[in-house]
Amino acid sequence: MNIQIRECKITDAWAIYDLNTKELGYDYPENKTQEKLATILDSNKDKIYVAVIDNNVVGYIHASDYDVIYAPHMKDIMEIAVNSSYRKMGIGKALLSAVEDWAINTGAYGIRLVSGATRMDAHEFYRHCGYSGDKQQINFKKMF
Repeated sequence: MNIQIRECKITDAWAIYDLNTKELGYDYPENKTQEKLATILDSNKDKIYVAVIDNNVVGYIHASDYDVIYAPHMKDIMEIAVNSSYRKMGIGKALLSAVEDWAINTGAYGIRLVSGATRMDAHEFYRHCGYSGDKQQINFKKMF
């Protein structure tokens, strides 16, 4: 099976929407997903890569600049999703590798990511790929 990793295009919006809905459980409208994707693709602080098999997007990763006053420049993985039918095939690792290459090529000190407390399989995957962490947080939101 030939896996291609490439930069995301606006024509990938439906596939991203589908992955967000089915794999991540996000209920965000398709038209809003496309609008948001267009904005992010225009940003020079973000990068989205997709994994393609047989002309079908089967996974994606979105990373962004992460700059805070107390640490050097890093990249922040915002989302990563792989179609459940294509897991354990190296797709997630290839997507992480694409972001790692971007980080290195832009002088980033490292990469950070946040993963839900109940996503134990994802945590094991990240550890297997060389990521570590011991900090636990509570995610607060205020919606308007």
